[in-house]
Amino acid sequence: MKLNHKFALLLAGAVLAGSLTGCGASSAPASSAASSEAAASSAVSEAASEPAAEAALPDGVYTADFDTDSSMFHANEANDGKGTLTVKDGQMTFHVSLVSKKIVNLYVGMAADAEAHEADWLQPTTDTVTYSDGLSDEVYGFDIPVEALDEDFQLAILGSKGKWYDHTVRVANAQPAAAEAPADGTYTCDVTLEGGSGRATVESPAALTVADGRMTATIVWSSPNYDYMLVDGEKYLPTNTEGNSTFEIPVAALDTPLDVVGDTVAMSTPHEIEYTLTFTLN
Repeated sequence: MKLNHKFALLLAGAVLAGSLTGCGASSAPASSAASSEAAASSAVSEAASEPAAEAALPDGVYTADFDTDSSMFHANEANDGKGTLTVKDGQMTFHVSLVSKKIVNLYVGMAADAEAHEADWLQPTTDTVTYSDGLSDEVYGFDIPVEALDEDFQLAILGSKGKWYDHTVRVANAQPAAAEAPADGTYTCDVTLEGGSGRATVESPAALTVADGRMTATIVWSSPNYDYMLVDGEKYLPTNTEGNSTFEIPVAALDTPLDVVGDTVAMSTPHEIEYTLTFTLN
């Protein structure tokens, strides 16, 4: 009996020691799990506090301003300081026509690094530009990769004398590009009229004539009481003397709102009313 009692006591002690050891062994993983959970929570908090990346423009073609730090390096005046921004698969490329052929290469980065990265030099294209007086000229243009809009970046230029120069540029104010004028000929186009009281309408579709790349639309109002129209400050008189007022007006671009003024004599005194016309080729 005494031996059995002693054995029982020894057995109970062993069980208790094993239990304590087990508790000690399980406490370390619990501590590690707590630390991991805290680290994960901290990472999530930091990620949440970071600003979300700006979404890229949808794929398409845009016009954008080309701002530079030099009066000698800029977009050709025929393009009003602008170039063409193409977005494809989220990647942006900006094409700009320069003022001459005196800049022979570009490098995205600093001039000091350009010599060592000849494979990354941007090669010129030969562009034809047409000035407001109708004269044309051949100049160099470049396709420039753009990482972000409305932000300055470094763009080095190589002159025809073989020297690199640093410049800071920015591609900004991207707007969807207007549809180009179709080839010379006669077309019909849908016309959307906005503005005024909403009572007046214009015939749609309307005739559209393209000559030498310039578009002219025939606008027929729902009233005979319009005695002139203003487009870009230029006055246009009706082309008819009977029936609803009809005008031939210039169209700067398709699918782009055109602000016009129509003067009506339907009221006691003539009134100039502001409208917007949008032309979409059929």
